[in-house]
Amino acid sequence: MRLALTVAAWAGAAAAQETADDPLHPRSHFRVEHPAEVQGAQAEEVYERLLPNMTAGYRLSDLAVARDYVRWRRFNATPYLSATHGSRYVNNYANGVARDYGADVPPGGLPVGSVLVKDAFTVTEDGMVFSGPLAVMEKMPAGFDKAARNWKYVQIMPDGSLFGETGGENDAGMRFCVECHALAGDEADHLYFVPPQHRN
Repeated sequence: MRLALTVAAWAGAAAAQETADDPLHPRSHFRVEHPAEVQGAQAEEVYERLLPNMTAGYRLSDLAVARDYVRWRRFNATPYLSATHGSRYVNNYANGVARDYGADVPPGGLPVGSVLVKDAFTVTEDGMVFSGPLAVMEKMPAGFDKAARNWKYVQIMPDGSLFGETGGENDAGMRFCVECHALAGDEADHLYFVPPQHRN
């Protein structure tokens, strides 16, 4: 498959995505219809070519995490297709505080200050490639949000705009993150992990 490298903001990729009843208060990640199947070395090649443009967009948010995350440990060997993140290809990063993130978590969960990041891109059946949103989880002190096990969720759009932040802008629009991650259970600290076949 020949891939056309195209960097697009959220609106530019809308044709490849389902439309939610209320885009600011979704029930799940906006889903890519008919994603192409790219695996292993091909997926990594697409990611390496797209990454500079992805990070340039995320950095427009002026959030430090958008600048720093690519220097953290990546927990997947190559990008993989994530059904829970809208059928996009994703990568899982964690800062040093979250070094115990992996296939399990320590008793009591990850410590305060842990930051997990998942960047994303889309590959469509017709070979178009788009940047996706940057999803961030940060473990906050006790009392921040009991229902979320004190995780703060942030989503940065490909153009650097902020879709939402727990306890901040468009808090209601981020509740689907809390609800989805709660399904992972308290023992897992509301965390999902890289599928075994894709772990680094």
